[in-house]
Amino acid sequence: MLVRVGDGVPGVPRGVGLSPGAGLMPPSGRSAHLRSCAPHAGHRIGHTTPPVRRHNAHVPDAIPSSAAVSARMSRQGSRDTAQELAVRRLLHASGLRYRVNVPVPGMPRRTIDIVFPRVKIAIFLDGCFWHGCPQHATHPKANAEWWRTKLDKNTARDIETTGHLTEAGWTVLRFWEHVPAEEVAATVHAAVDREKRDRDRQK
Repeated sequence: MLVRVGDGVPGVPRGVGLSPGAGLMPPSGRSAHLRSCAPHAGHRIGHTTPPVRRHNAHVPDAIPSSAAVSARMSRQGSRDTAQELAVRRLLHASGLRYRVNVPVPGMPRRTIDIVFPRVKIAIFLDGCFWHGCPQHATHPKANAEWWRTKLDKNTARDIETTGHLTEAGWTVLRFWEHVPAEEVAATVHAAVDREKRDRDRQK
């Protein structure tokens, strides 16, 4: 089950965990899967998680859609997006050190956007179009069936990747690309601080 702080899910107040020391940071090995937007059926509290398709699930070859969709796709960078760069600058300025674009352990063809390896925290900054943000995602009308299959596969990959990391003892935090960088950085900083305190107590 994926829980996203700020999703508007009953029992999860908006803004929880957005400043160091405040709120709902998961213990090691739990997934917070933070995404600030409206609930999406099947991926929130109170809904059944859909069956996870394996990462080699077949998706038909890409079919050209429309000029508008093609133009938008060409502008969708997968790395070093404006949000990623802003978040990384804020984290670095606050004294945190991290790695970027690290392969998922056991899933080398997938990468984690920002990693804190010592405390096993994985950060994903997910594009609204490619990952199906309920607030901003659009669904191309041309070749609608192909796009539905493609975007559903992306969602399944997210669930599978989160579950894989969680089972390996990682804390997974996910954010939509529309979440302000300051909000993301504050939440991440709180999670890292909490994990460090927990580990210090266990020594």
